[in-house]
Amino acid sequence: MNKAVDEALSKRIVKWFWIVFASGMGLSIVIFFMIAKGYIGYMPPIEDLENPIDKYASQVISVDMKTLGMYAQNKEHRIYSSYGDLSPAIVHALIATEDSRFAEHSGIDVYALLRSIIKRGLLFQKSGGGGSTITQQLAKLLYSPSAGNVMERLFQKPIEWVIAVKLERFYTKEEIINLYLNKVDFLYNGVGIKSAAWVYFGKTPKELTVEEAATLVGMCKNPTYYNPIRKNDRTRGRRNVVIGLMERNHYISKAERDSLQRLPLSTQFNKIDHKDGLAPYLREYLRVIMTAEKPEWSDYSAESKARFSEDSLAWATNPLYGWCNKNKKSNGSTYNLYTDGLKIYTTIDSRMQTYAEQAVREHLGNELQDQFFKEKKGKSNAPFSQSLSQEDVESIMKRAVKQSERFRTMKKEGLSEKEILKQFEAPVEMTVFTWKGMKDTTMTPYDSIKYMKSFLRAGFLVMDPRMGSVKAYVGNADYGYFQYDMINKGRRQVGSTIKPFLYSMAMEEGFTPCDEMLHVEQHIITETGEPYTPRNANKNRIGEMVSLKWGLQNSDNWVSAYLMQQFSPYSFARLLRSFGLQGQIDPVVSLCLGACDASVSEMVSGYSAFVNRGIRVNPIYVSRIENAYGDLLATFSPNMTEVISEDASYKMLDMMRGVVDGGTASRLRYIYGLTAPMGGKTGTSQNHSDGWFVGFTPSLVGGVWVGGEDRSVHFDRMAEGQAASMALPVFALFMKKIYNDASLGYSQSERFEVSDKYGNPCNSYYEKEGDSTRLNGIDEIFE
Repeated sequence: MNKAVDEALSKRIVKWFWIVFASGMGLSIVIFFMIAKGYIGYMPPIEDLENPIDKYASQVISVDMKTLGMYAQNKEHRIYSSYGDLSPAIVHALIATEDSRFAEHSGIDVYALLRSIIKRGLLFQKSGGGGSTITQQLAKLLYSPSAGNVMERLFQKPIEWVIAVKLERFYTKEEIINLYLNKVDFLYNGVGIKSAAWVYFGKTPKELTVEEAATLVGMCKNPTYYNPIRKNDRTRGRRNVVIGLMERNHYISKAERDSLQRLPLSTQFNKIDHKDGLAPYLREYLRVIMTAEKPEWSDYSAESKARFSEDSLAWATNPLYGWCNKNKKSNGSTYNLYTDGLKIYTTIDSRMQTYAEQAVREHLGNELQDQFFKEKKGKSNAPFSQSLSQEDVESIMKRAVKQSERFRTMKKEGLSEKEILKQFEAPVEMTVFTWKGMKDTTMTPYDSIKYMKSFLRAGFLVMDPRMGSVKAYVGNADYGYFQYDMINKGRRQVGSTIKPFLYSMAMEEGFTPCDEMLHVEQHIITETGEPYTPRNANKNRIGEMVSLKWGLQNSDNWVSAYLMQQFSPYSFARLLRSFGLQGQIDPVVSLCLGACDASVSEMVSGYSAFVNRGIRVNPIYVSRIENAYGDLLATFSPNMTEVISEDASYKMLDMMRGVVDGGTASRLRYIYGLTAPMGGKTGTSQNHSDGWFVGFTPSLVGGVWVGGEDRSVHFDRMAEGQAASMALPVFALFMKKIYNDASLGYSQSERFEVSDKYGNPCNSYYEKEGDSTRLNGIDEIFE
């Protein structure tokens, strides 16, 4: 009886077991089917699964293949890295740590899942191991939002399983590993394995050693908890766990494991920030022009209407201007600089860029700024000129206060102007810039503005005079604190650097360097009938006959005024346009002394004609653009314009070499010891507000501007305020560094080449070599 009852009960239990099991299986199938169809939870469309990571940072790359910086959305500096870019150590460490049976499953590891359920779910063992495969973790990284609690996380798991299976259908195992490593956020803006390898070790993924690869893979578990910068010992322990798992899975030997685990955790930290790194001014310039939209008249204020014409011309003639909006992707949308993973190959040489930034810092930070502080010490108007009245100074400062970010912020908060100005007079603790590093101090916001105005600014551009390839771009003194770009954005009065353009006009009209004029005060009658008599700092050879070459060598204003009388100011203004000057140019006789403003890039472009046989070349900053996968999207070639004849260019070359060999730029020889053939011109604007030097060698042309943020911030004495003291040293220091680096290929023995069909311009002589003629002997002829 009891036996029959037991059998019936057993059958009933078995029956109900199978009913429950079948029902559970059926329900599971229905649930997973509904998940797969998107009826339950979120199921990404096929398009998203086929392209799960569609946001990559764009890179700015130097000509010597160094990454200068990146453009990223929300600081996700993810750079696309293919599976072939990964070192085997990265792949082995990841599989050994996260999914040892990765090659055997199709997205879900049933064995690992059951082990995790039993050990962690039933036995509550925290060390029971995880059940998620690499593919499941990828699904979580791609599509699962952060869970608010355990139950929410449990409901996410089935969705991730379905997505994992789908991912396995769309991608190979190698592609899944690559996607996973491209998605992980390793902190410090190092999103993805390529950025992470650079941030922590200064390497590419392929260059990582086993212990470095183990460190990064160990971070995948919890990057904040296992942070090698802040938690070195803890992260080293996690790294050693990964190394141990690599040995257990036979990727390394026991001897390798033991030796690697004994190593300290060493990093080479590289912070990713748009203000850090090489060429920050160039990167910001490229960002602005590449993302520019088509200019519309209504978008420009009354004060910037002149800018509309320049931008419209750039949109029509410059293929880089507005490139992201003028070009379309295959789907018809425009390019996004922050998410499309563009590779922007610049013409910048990272070594030359480094030398240029060093030259600016050494001259301004080690010498010129100290001289400026010394001159202004104890002066009531400091840092402004003593020629200004107190009312002028107060007017400048009042305008600066209202333009400050602090003032605008407080204005938005509803404070009255009186309340804001009162706060500007209250001392506060702050950190301020110095050339020797940041300094903690206490001062009023008003005084802090005046303090920052006391720092001299600079711009320095170097390019190839024949191809226009820009080799170095330093837009100002320090991008962290002085972000106004003096290469392309700022324009300042050019002073005597305009004179070679005037002289070239004379050479084009048949004058020669040896033509002479009586060196006396010049009187020019303007078109309004008023006399114009320029002052002249040069007191030598008054009343004597002097050559035009002597006039340029010594930057003599009377010689320039004499030439101006031979031509129309309107003709000269048109010529300046041909030389590339784009700002306001008033056709007046004082134009011969540099009364107009220009940018550094415009002046460098103009001077390229003297080296390039009369042909001016526009600066070119980008050689090509590729997409994230290396497909070519665009190439860029130089834009050239013939400004003067070849014959006139040789005459100018002869005279401008004289400026260096025995004129206002001779410091290049007797102070800095440079022996290479060079030409150039110094320029100092009115009141020493601006110091310029534009110089060239057979292979390079470079321009330097130095001055204050305000034109009224300048040296009061000529000794320090002249261009030879302010600007020329930057060029000199840079060239010394260039010639000392043999890897760059520049030599001081290089010579200017002049076609042998041209005779000597002014009784100088030539040294024949093969089919070309090299210009020499300037000093002996004109001493």
